[in-house]
Amino acid sequence: MLKTHLLHPGILSATARCGHHAKILIADGNYPASSKKGSAAEVICLQLIPGVPTVAQVLEALLQTVPIDEIYIMGIDPSDPYSKVGEPPAWGVYRELLKKYAPDKSLGSIMKWDFYQAVQSDDHVLTIQTADQALWSNVLLSVGCRIPN
Repeated sequence: MLKTHLLHPGILSATARCGHHAKILIADGNYPASSKKGSAAEVICLQLIPGVPTVAQVLEALLQTVPIDEIYIMGIDPSDPYSKVGEPPAWGVYRELLKKYAPDKSLGSIMKWDFYQAVQSDDHVLTIQTADQALWSNVLLSVGCRIPN
């Protein structure tokens, strides 16, 4: 029996193979995971029912399991019609998770089309497709390295 909060065997296996700078995408239910991914990236679908699980739930599990160097959300261009709504609520949740699990990290932003390009890099090793219904809730993580105690 594992002592980690993360129990999914496929995600544990993929994250164990990650090296420094490997990219993990936690995608919402709207993300085109079948086409916007790196050439060697594995896609793990966690879509159970609409809204379960959320990106935030998966992010929390990963933050407790994997060292993270950088974390990015998909930024909204001011010309996009969705920008009129204001900041997506999910981003505040992510900031709270970072305060709790990675207080030395901050939430970065990559504009939508550049975000897709970042995901499609050779460093992208894993997409975890959630059933999150929130708009603009995708998160791209860059894996860090273990630091000796």
